[in-house]
Amino acid sequence: MSQPTGFVQDKVVLVTGAGGGIGRDFALALAREGAKVVVNDLGASVQGEGRDTARAQAVVDEIRAAGGQAVANGDSVSDWDGANRMVNLAVETFGRIDAVINNAGILRDRFFFNMSPDEWRSVIDVHLNGAFYVSRAAASHFKEQQSGAYIHMVSTSGLIGNFGQANYSAAKLGIAALSKSIAMDMAKFKVRSNCISPFAWSRMINSIPTDTDEQRDRVARLQKMETAKIAPLAVFLASDAAADVTGQIFAVRANEIFLMSQSRPLRSLHTEQGWTPQSVADRVVPALRPSFYKLDRSQDVFDWDPV
Repeated sequence: MSQPTGFVQDKVVLVTGAGGGIGRDFALALAREGAKVVVNDLGASVQGEGRDTARAQAVVDEIRAAGGQAVANGDSVSDWDGANRMVNLAVETFGRIDAVINNAGILRDRFFFNMSPDEWRSVIDVHLNGAFYVSRAAASHFKEQQSGAYIHMVSTSGLIGNFGQANYSAAKLGIAALSKSIAMDMAKFKVRSNCISPFAWSRMINSIPTDTDEQRDRVARLQKMETAKIAPLAVFLASDAAADVTGQIFAVRANEIFLMSQSRPLRSLHTEQGWTPQSVADRVVPALRPSFYKLDRSQDVFDWDPV
């Protein structure tokens, strides 16, 4: 493994949901590369229940024991005041804030026809509202500095599709749109915004059922994808080396890095007479049908073993 190079030397980076899994690996990798890290974690369960700030403090202790600089925060990203407190903690402790990694998340998986309003709302609050709150709290500092980087964690559950995750999928695809809007609105202030869609085995997905051979094979593949494999791209995106990279959606799967597509027109038809329901049925749908998307899930699109 390559030695730390100070890729983000003296950058101040806030990582939400950094008490374990992917977020912890982000915090540790950033610290190894010279960043000063605000480790945010509410300490809740995967379902968003409970609270234990010891998780964030444990990561801070690990960073400090290795000679790095870090501070813990236990606020919820789904609380506007809490989001401002974690950003203010970065500025008060380290003098500035250079990057935000929106990683915090929960799951309340349920098939759409059984999903309760609370299961919908709680996931939207943490993922989508949380990404907005924390990003917005940092925006004034980024504008004043004329620099800054946002890194948002999204998912192929939203970019492609998955069963039983209407709330999570909607939130994650919403974050992709939020990131693009931030990239456009903040470009004149030299602030950039990008997304990472991670493939990794973590507590967020270790509840995947293993009742069938297909499910067991899928879990076996996922377990090969270490959370630490996601961190190098996040460190790069937080660094000055990524100054011209914005508005993009990346995916990382073990040793593979993908640039994901974004919605663009595929095919079109036109008529001088205008369309009727019948002419749409007779001409438009038959012409476009070969380009229709299937009801694919992530594993249908990424159907080869991780490299």
